[in-house]
Amino acid sequence: MNIGASMQLHHLKKPEHIKGKKRIGRGGKRGRYCGKGDKGQRSRAGAKIRPQIRDWIKSIPKLRGYKFDAPKKEKPETVNVKDLDYQFKKDEKVNPETLAEKGLIEDKRSSIKILGDGEIETALKFEDVSFSESSKKKIKDAGGSVA
Repeated sequence: MNIGASMQLHHLKKPEHIKGKKRIGRGGKRGRYCGKGDKGQRSRAGAKIRPQIRDWIKSIPKLRGYKFDAPKKEKPETVNVKDLDYQFKKDEKVNPETLAEKGLIEDKRSSIKILGDGEIETALKFEDVSFSESSKKKIKDAGGSVA
């Protein structure tokens, strides 16, 4: 190679110690199946078999959003003031146990919220329940106590 001439890409040579990957299945001295066995997907040229678990992972639906695994907040059971007027007498206590006894809620262990739909004329005493603003006003106007 002439030192004065500019170097070209075809002048470059690969280092001799670097060996390429052996390409089997193209004739030569490896016999009938070239070390790939007999038939099947793995014996074909360019066979790339994806992991079996990938199909299972792909079948799981993605949960979108930030902190998607956060526990869902339970909604309280709701009771309207008009329903209380029919079921309870004057100065009776209204709590989760009495509401479950009267059949206004399903589970006495769940949280309860009193909503302001309808009118109430009976004075009642409330314990262990939450209220909407309108229901609180209606109960106080009827002479009831909100704890």
